[in-house]
Amino acid sequence: MRLLCLFAGFLIATYYSNAQNHVLSGNVRDSLSGEVLIGASIFPADNPSKGTLTDESGNYSLSLPAGQYRIRVTYVGYADKEQELILDKNTRMDFLLSSTVITTGEAVVSGKAGDEAVKKVEMSRVQISGKKLKSLPVLFGETDVLKSITLMPGIKSGGEGNTGIYVRGGGPDQNLVLIDDGVVYNPSHLLGFFSVFNGDVIDDVEVIKGGMPAQYGGRLSSIVSVTTRQGDMKKWKSSGGIGLISSRVLVEGPIKKEKMSLLISGRRTYIDQVARPFLPDSLKGNRLYFYDLNARYTWRIDEKSTLFFSGYFGRDAFNYLPPRREDLQFGVKWGNSVFSARYLRQIDSNWSMDASLSYNDFNLSSEVTFNNLVIRVSSGLRDWSTKTNFLYRSGKHGSIRFGTFYTFHTFRPGILNAEVSGENDVNSRINNQFAHEGALYVSTEQEWRTRWLVQAGLRYTFFNQVGPYERVLYESNGVKTDNIVRYGIGESIAFWDGWEPRLALRYLLDSRQSVKASYTRTNQYVHLATSSAATLPSDLWVPSSALVKPQRADQAAIGYFHNFLDNQYEASVEAYYKRMRNQIEFKPGAQLFFNQNLEAEMVFGQGTSYGVEFFIRKNEGRWNGWIGYTWSKSLRQFDAINNGEPYYYRYDRRHDISVVLTYGISDKWEANFVFVYGTGNVITLPVGRYVFNIGVNPDDLDPSFSVLDLYDKANTYRMPAYHRADISFTYNPDPEGLKRFHSTWNFSIYNLYNRKNPYFIYLDPDVKTGKITAKMVYLFPILPSVTWNFNF
Repeated sequence: MRLLCLFAGFLIATYYSNAQNHVLSGNVRDSLSGEVLIGASIFPADNPSKGTLTDESGNYSLSLPAGQYRIRVTYVGYADKEQELILDKNTRMDFLLSSTVITTGEAVVSGKAGDEAVKKVEMSRVQISGKKLKSLPVLFGETDVLKSITLMPGIKSGGEGNTGIYVRGGGPDQNLVLIDDGVVYNPSHLLGFFSVFNGDVIDDVEVIKGGMPAQYGGRLSSIVSVTTRQGDMKKWKSSGGIGLISSRVLVEGPIKKEKMSLLISGRRTYIDQVARPFLPDSLKGNRLYFYDLNARYTWRIDEKSTLFFSGYFGRDAFNYLPPRREDLQFGVKWGNSVFSARYLRQIDSNWSMDASLSYNDFNLSSEVTFNNLVIRVSSGLRDWSTKTNFLYRSGKHGSIRFGTFYTFHTFRPGILNAEVSGENDVNSRINNQFAHEGALYVSTEQEWRTRWLVQAGLRYTFFNQVGPYERVLYESNGVKTDNIVRYGIGESIAFWDGWEPRLALRYLLDSRQSVKASYTRTNQYVHLATSSAATLPSDLWVPSSALVKPQRADQAAIGYFHNFLDNQYEASVEAYYKRMRNQIEFKPGAQLFFNQNLEAEMVFGQGTSYGVEFFIRKNEGRWNGWIGYTWSKSLRQFDAINNGEPYYYRYDRRHDISVVLTYGISDKWEANFVFVYGTGNVITLPVGRYVFNIGVNPDDLDPSFSVLDLYDKANTYRMPAYHRADISFTYNPDPEGLKRFHSTWNFSIYNLYNRKNPYFIYLDPDVKTGKITAKMVYLFPILPSVTWNFNF
């Protein structure tokens, strides 16, 4: 209670200290399409530190003392705009920005982007506009959100064939991935080669890996929030691309000019169809493909209110026919469905609100056919969520945010169906689980004595698992009993809650240098049950319960940020330390799939992660790009694993390097280059092997043997380092965009020098010599691709 009183007093002081200013507010949009520009910078030309950014509806609000100003507006890929005014009362001013034609030697990225990195209080944060995303290196003809953010320090890919991202020592389930406020539980397609985010529909991407503001929560490691485009408000147009691996098409335009717009986009891969004529008959039944659809309807009700409906639907499919086994077939399908409705309103010059309702469904199904027997198993997770957020802007750099969050979870652990010759012999279902999750938050941001900027927040979260459900009771030593507790509809099974304080500080050394620090506490109530890093999804999401405690983390970070050469270059170094509690692993040999009592297979422990991240980026000129380097350690400690001694987390990576370069060869040609290097993942390998004679094979009377591997400590071996170079060239025959029909060609090579990066290692015994050899499996060799992109 004392903490709440102190915080309320700070908010009141913030309000009254800023009451004597006037507010400049308005909207920033594209002059041709009428689309809002998210994250545009608006600031007094002679004092950029007093600026602000547009929100997701393109609105801004800037509170300044009365006086005469020259207001400047900047946005990546657009010409800057300035407007003079005398601010003697609350004033509204809208801006229309014109897209710039990027030519050789011209600025590719506005220097203001680097200026924001120094002046803003947020740290450990990456924001990429859709236009900037398209200027990043391209592979297979498409820009990709997940591939782009894993090139940033502190954010790692699990490697080829792995669909997760790993942020500052956290697991793949510890990232909250959103598209228009709807949760995406599996964000990847096609063995991790593509993300579910079609670059053509993206307006803005925000990644927060530390210093998480109070309006975000529910995950320990990061927030990845993707906002889709609203669609052209002035004319109908189409765009897309045709490539060797996939094709896509997008249609957008006004239903009512300047008021309502519609955007629809679709993608599909077809490499399985292209390759089929060249495969032997034994492999022609194998398939691996995905397709997805995006749609958004936007209604600009008036200059202060916007309503939009957004939808995403995607599916992956994999079918495998083992060679020389016509009697056996295996298939798996998985995908996400996400729908959201969102209302944004600028209530007045100070107040704005954002309310949303979303639905998401993740589904996974597997099917095995053996002769006349067909076995189908499915599982999934469904959420209904609502959010309300209010923002009060006041003062030189003052604001107050508060809001609510609520989700109703339905966990579907499994449905089993078996048929023989069309007759349903088995139809079994694991009990669904239900839970309520909610949060309340309040935060403030306030400038103090010019150089200091403070952002403080407090978030309260709760999680309530409810019936109907049947729970098996266990003894204190983990032995299952015959006792079952039955819960009725809505009856509380387990209740968890927690307070999450947030604090971020920025101190300006001068106009080009700053020091920042942050502290964040987070709670996570839903958990990913996985026993390996398998390519194909075999994962189950499980709730916190009477036995499964919420995961909790405390993270502290400090950083130094420096811009030089008139913002052409920006550099930073950040150090972080993260302590994680109630981490989850599974017992060796745990049965994860179709297990009514999955909780009994879990063990719980602690985690620690710390590291240093270095980043330098060139924002302007013919050459631009960045270099990122991370040194880090990630440890886990479980009483039931490794004799209770700490061990390296499976995705511990001591060194991680990324180099991203873009070069404007001429007006028509652009080259992109990417190089990545990472220390190999840690694995557990046996230190010995015992062979037992268990009898005689009755068919040929040869002796039969059983093999038992002997293990010592966990994760003591490292796989070879992962490194790869990619290159792409984009040809634009009409760089000034004068033709009605516009197209570009993209030529790319993935894994330029054909590096055999490890996917997994297995042991191959030689029966004759008795020797055992470790062999490495890799997935993707050098892969060239060409894509034709168009719009009209």
